Amino acid sequence: MGVFDMKYPGDNKGLEWVMHIKNKHHIIYMKLLVSPSSIDEAKFCLDADIIDVKRPAEGSLGANFPWVIREIKKMAGEKPVSAAIGDYGPTPGNAALAAYGAACAGADFVKIGLMFSDKEAAKEVIEAVVRAVKEPFPEKTVVIAGYSDYERLGSISPFDISPIAAAAGADFSMIDTGMKDGKSTFEFMDAETLTKFTELNRSLGLGTALAGSLKFEDVPVLKQIDPEIIGVRGMVCGGDRTTMVKEELVRKAIELVH
Repeated sequence: MGVFDMKYPGDNKGLEWVMHIKNKHHIIYMKLLVSPSSIDEAKFCLDADIIDVKRPAEGSLGANFPWVIREIKKMAGEKPVSAAIGDYGPTPGNAALAAYGAACAGADFVKIGLMFSDKEAAKEVIEAVVRAVKEPFPEKTVVIAGYSDYERLGSISPFDISPIAAAAGADFSMIDTGMKDGKSTFEFMDAETLTKFTELNRSLGLGTALAGSLKFEDVPVLKQIDPEIIGVRGMVCGGDRTTMVKEELVRKAIELVH
């Protein structure tokens, strides 16, 4: 059996955790993921559904340090913590080792972005990341991200990622913006397209996460699209993802989403 041949259907704990809320008493609502970049910011995000650790200075899905992930996981307790590991080229070894490191540091959700176009290379990277996480930690959740602005980036379409992710045993397929220039996912994909993406993922047994310079005024249409998770940072920083998360904006986002 080759290094990329083993499949990990997993037990989909992360997806089950999200879907429990969507099915309980037939109440349907999205989960809010908020992305602090530091331990100090994380203190303002503890009431979000998922706390996502990233480092915006290093890219759309820039990885933070393992000691930051560990400390935020201690603060979060039983609440799920997500960790971005970067926007990757076709380098499965690098991606797998980073994914394993994030999982060992305490991340419950491990999230990678694919910033290249080749589908066969995407298969190798996704399979490597899934194996790196699921072999030692079958209960953990793997999120594979593509970009709404994939055409200007010359990267793979999120619609092409989802079937590969499902076959490899990942749990979520995600859309974010790859180039952080203030343009929203909605400037590249309309509500109909994002709904089709969400429906595709459900048909494949995947959860859907949507992100990418989302604004407060996008929340009503996001509820109609009905992904399992929406991810925000700029929204709770006052519009500029490079500034600090603001506690009052996190509270506003929680109230709007729920």
